[in-house]
Amino acid sequence: MAVLDTTRTASHAGLFGGLFKLVGTVAAWNDARMTRKALSQLSDRELDDIGLVRGDIDRITF
Repeated sequence: MAVLDTTRTASHAGLFGGLFKLVGTVAAWNDARMTRKALSQLSDRELDDIGLVRGDIDRITF
């Protein structure tokens, strides 16, 4: 009769779940960073065209 040990997979599932969460957090941070950079490079006129002012940039990317 075979014995199935499920304790190892459960601990790995927690490890991989934490790793995926970390990767997701880093990806979200990078997306916000890139958005802030792109918006910061726009002129005040261009920001006005899309309904933003310079002070909105940090507020909308967090």
